[in-house]
Amino acid sequence: MKFKCKLKVIFAELDIKQSDFAKRIGVDDSTLSAIVRNRTKPRFDTAYLICKELGKPIEEIWTIEE
Repeated sequence: MKFKCKLKVIFAELDIKQSDFAKRIGVDDSTLSAIVRNRTKPRFDTAYLICKELGKPIEEIWTIEE
């Protein structure tokens, strides 16, 4: 089971700069970059903050590819 992150597309649709968003949720740019590029899975608290800040459910941000 593999998770796919859709943040790159969401940021483009909402015209959000990744570095600005990282500051808004209180994470390092490098941490958010790794999440966006699917190099790492976010911790629960980070995923929660991302969903809350974007106003989207987790299923709209991460999908499962089998």
